[in-house]
Amino acid sequence: MNGKPYGYHNMLFSWIDTIDENYPPPLDAHVVASVMTVWNQMQLTYAANMWNEALNKRLGTEGLDLPDLLVETEMRGSSFAELLTIPEQDDWVYSDGKSASCVAFVLEIYKAAGLFDPISSSIQVTKFTIKDAYSLRFFENNSSRLPKWCNDGDDVELPFCQI
Repeated sequence: MNGKPYGYHNMLFSWIDTIDENYPPPLDAHVVASVMTVWNQMQLTYAANMWNEALNKRLGTEGLDLPDLLVETEMRGSSFAELLTIPEQDDWVYSDGKSASCVAFVLEIYKAAGLFDPISSSIQVTKFTIKDAYSLRFFENNSSRLPKWCNDGDDVELPFCQI
């Protein structure tokens, strides 16, 4: 990580897993495309930085602007809704560097430490949301199996050890 970008390139897409079941009503991929199109007209540089590069990564293209991305998607027999569901890949590097949100950064550390073994190669941590991360069960959740010293001296007994 070079410290420049946060994770906005992939954070925008991490919660979109399905074509139509992730959006709060009345939002859907058509509304997202419409907002992106208007924003593209008003703030071209911002739009290119925010999502055009990420959408290009999903198509395996480079430098296409939003209208061209929409045309390319249709030419491939796909839809914009399907394009949005393509998972972020951990090894994608954007023009301003590698992009990872705070949760993806922590999960990259977990992945490098082997916590996802033996399925590490099939895990894309940039696809995880914060809820996904805190729902993982890497740690002991049976307080009777925690070391005795774990909660010694604590005012509140926690179901885990914090070191």
